[in-house]
Amino acid sequence: MSLIIDFLDETNELKENNIVQIEDLINFAASKEGVEPDSEVSITFVTNDRIQEINREYREKDRPTDVISFAMEELGEGEVELVGADMPRVLGDIIISVAKAQEQAEEYGHSFMRELGFLAVHGFLHLLGYDHENAEDEERMFSRQKDILDEFGLTR
Repeated sequence: MSLIIDFLDETNELKENNIVQIEDLINFAASKEGVEPDSEVSITFVTNDRIQEINREYREKDRPTDVISFAMEELGEGEVELVGADMPRVLGDIIISVAKAQEQAEEYGHSFMRELGFLAVHGFLHLLGYDHENAEDEERMFSRQKDILDEFGLTR
């Protein structure tokens, strides 16, 4: 059993093996985090222009960024939690800039796949409630990311 992952590559730049490796990595991360099988997540790969639009619209930051997550389990104002409904857990959406991943891979001196995996895991952990708003939370999240990536074999 594994997650249901909906991939969309709006850039048409990724190879099938990139998608397969990200799928394996996110399923690995889900197993490490005890996420229920058949939970759903979507991962969309976009251009810098598109992620800048999303960043501006939802975060009021008018610049491209590397990854944005939208957690579906966070209740908005006036929303009511569905209890007892026999439905798959919907974790949310991860949006990754392929161009930013390429830039950062070069900047940090590691492979494009390592950076893409880092961004996917980073976004996935946000969907599970991890954050980096303070030093303690940042340490917890970043060490978890590193552990997952290292154990999966996507090291720097």
